[in-house]
Amino acid sequence: MATRRRTYVLAGLVVLAGCLTTVLLEQVLSTIFFAITVAYVLFPVSEWLGRHGLNRRLSAAVTTGIAFVSGTLVVVPLGAVLYLRRRDLFTFFQQLPPVVPVEFGEFRYLLEIDPTLTAGREALTAVAVGLAAQSPVLALKVVLFTILVYAMLWQPQAPKKAVYRTVPATYHDVVDRLHERLRGTLYAIYVLQAATAFGTFLVAWAVFWLLGYQGAFALAVAAGVLQFVPVIGPSVVVLAIAAAEAINGDITGAVLVTVFGLVLVGFLPDAVIRPRLARSTTGLPASLYFVGFTGGVLTLGVIGFIAGPVVIALLVELSSLLTSERHGDQQKLS
Repeated sequence: MATRRRTYVLAGLVVLAGCLTTVLLEQVLSTIFFAITVAYVLFPVSEWLGRHGLNRRLSAAVTTGIAFVSGTLVVVPLGAVLYLRRRDLFTFFQQLPPVVPVEFGEFRYLLEIDPTLTAGREALTAVAVGLAAQSPVLALKVVLFTILVYAMLWQPQAPKKAVYRTVPATYHDVVDRLHERLRGTLYAIYVLQAATAFGTFLVAWAVFWLLGYQGAFALAVAAGVLQFVPVIGPSVVVLAIAAAEAINGDITGAVLVTVFGLVLVGFLPDAVIRPRLARSTTGLPASLYFVGFTGGVLTLGVIGFIAGPVVIALLVELSSLLTSERHGDQQKLS
């Protein structure tokens, strides 16, 4: 009885400490979560380096460097393209007519462009000012992210041992199932999406260059980054270009970029690259992935694009476990 009471007291203290930790670390929880998921995905890389002669510290350091460079290659090109192409963007927007008539049958509506451009310019200015003000905080979070990824890759077995010691042995199979689901989901978010995004960038660069767009590289970068947004994806870039061509009176150009863009940029990378890499994922349906992505982003911000699908995936796995248990009980009773 005393042992059970002691267990309850310790569990209550753990919950209390967890609540206090959540409150105190609220500003860096997203960074911690992001670092854990990245280390989770990169552990096989660190393990592979260890098997090829590097010691644990060095393999963890090299893998952390790979994570840092990969993240930089995703974020920096988009910002650099927007900055270097800012004059081209301003020139393009200045060439737009102040009013665009939208006609559908007898319905006619005059779409004013100037208020939309003004609102967009104010929003971009606010974002730029906010990023400049948050730059010291962002630098600290980058340092924290790097340290956490390195620490988890250096001692990868520590979390597993802690979980196994906490969870009774009869539930270790549940932990293993959740581990497999989590690994597959994170692989789908990071590796599969990144490979598809890179393929989208290459195809989009070729398509936009062949169609004669001067900013083909910039448009391709935007299309590749938008591949991380489920369902919508790079089609937004294609449709935006088509709309701009139609507004400027080039209907033929709008039709060409719509047809070739949607087929080659919006569909081809998903149809070719994704199936080849999908074997290593847990096969979360696209509808549930989109629900998790949307809900996570709206609730948690940027980090929600990872947290949302992960929570949905774990819920699906737990539901599957529960169904299996009930089915097994019914077979025993029969």
